[in-house]
Amino acid sequence: MAALTSLDLFAGAGGITEGFRLAGVECLWANDLMPEARETFAINHPSVAFDDHPIEDIDEKAVRRGLGLAKGELDCLVGGPPCQGFSINAPGRFIEDPRNLLFKRFIDFVAEFEPKAVMFENVPGLLSLGKGFVLDRLIAELGELGYDAVPRILLAANYGVPQERWRLIVLASRNGEVEHPKPTHHWAARANFSGGRVLALRTADSDELLPRVSVRDALGDLPPIPSGGGTEVQAYPRRQGSAYARWAREGSKDVVHHVAPGLSPINIERLKHIPPGGSWRDIPFELLPAGMQRARRSDHTKRYGRLEPEGLASTVMTKMDPHWGPAFHYEQDRVLSVREAARLQSFPDHYRFAGSRVSQYVQVGNAVPVLLANAVAHEIKRALHGRLKGRANGTLTARVVRI
Repeated sequence: MAALTSLDLFAGAGGITEGFRLAGVECLWANDLMPEARETFAINHPSVAFDDHPIEDIDEKAVRRGLGLAKGELDCLVGGPPCQGFSINAPGRFIEDPRNLLFKRFIDFVAEFEPKAVMFENVPGLLSLGKGFVLDRLIAELGELGYDAVPRILLAANYGVPQERWRLIVLASRNGEVEHPKPTHHWAARANFSGGRVLALRTADSDELLPRVSVRDALGDLPPIPSGGGTEVQAYPRRQGSAYARWAREGSKDVVHHVAPGLSPINIERLKHIPPGGSWRDIPFELLPAGMQRARRSDHTKRYGRLEPEGLASTVMTKMDPHWGPAFHYEQDRVLSVREAARLQSFPDHYRFAGSRVSQYVQVGNAVPVLLANAVAHEIKRALHGRLKGRANGTLTARVVRI
């Protein structure tokens, strides 16, 4: 059976592409403006044709013809245009508004390729943007092209990702046969989203699912490094760590990108007062930044946060700045390395990131968690080809689930 094929728009560092690849789906073409993203793709997905021109300058018909695909032949088109450009003024001409051009270009690619399935991902805030108008418009546009679209907000932790990260996933197909993946791991988090589209779990569901993958499960096997220390390539310690860590190590001979940015003396002093799971509220008043001294105790609850080893990481940031949020390791007095951030995003260790360390943090933080994308890819496969058993490169989710 031939491999399923995909296109990845607004691909970033390739979290979706990697998750789909691990499920046996072949990405044929990807696009993103970030120069380092092209380099990252060349390292990790050398067979993927990557275009880093602005998507508004790309001729989708030329792309389809260049790939030798007839309309309707592509299996899945995925992507998530940045929501900052969405305008909700003049609803009657939403799709023509130049500020919504990225949204329109996504629809243009769907219209040109007529894929069997579509995956649109974005931030959960899209549910409420314009009181739901933007999401409703997306569903309407896909409907006009003949697709039944269903939106759900998924929690990455429910798919083996050691992170409390929510993503809006819209799945669409001609006859509505593509369903959202059922959770495999338990974490009963409370969602701060309305609209009845959140796929969340209850405590009672725990008996039927695997336990969550914790921060310690994800990071505990990596070599300890000091603040400002570490080397770009290191040997693994002998200890193998958790099942998650063993999976992350597969295919990698060394630890790469495991360097901790240095902290200022004042932040090192502040960190001494923060316990695992703690935050700025554990820092003595006289050591707080001036702005935090004026803050209410109920504000900025995650700033200067130290990870809780047996819990989940908060949403991985694009900048390891403790003033932004929980950037501190749970037991080592330093901020997380790029590799640790990538582990929390469920990138396997063989995945390399191009560019400066600053750019690497941005690429990792902006990515869709690999195992979340992988779970979606398996559902698309089941819908398009039925339940596939024993297919090469298509069993990663099953392997993780059985650990």
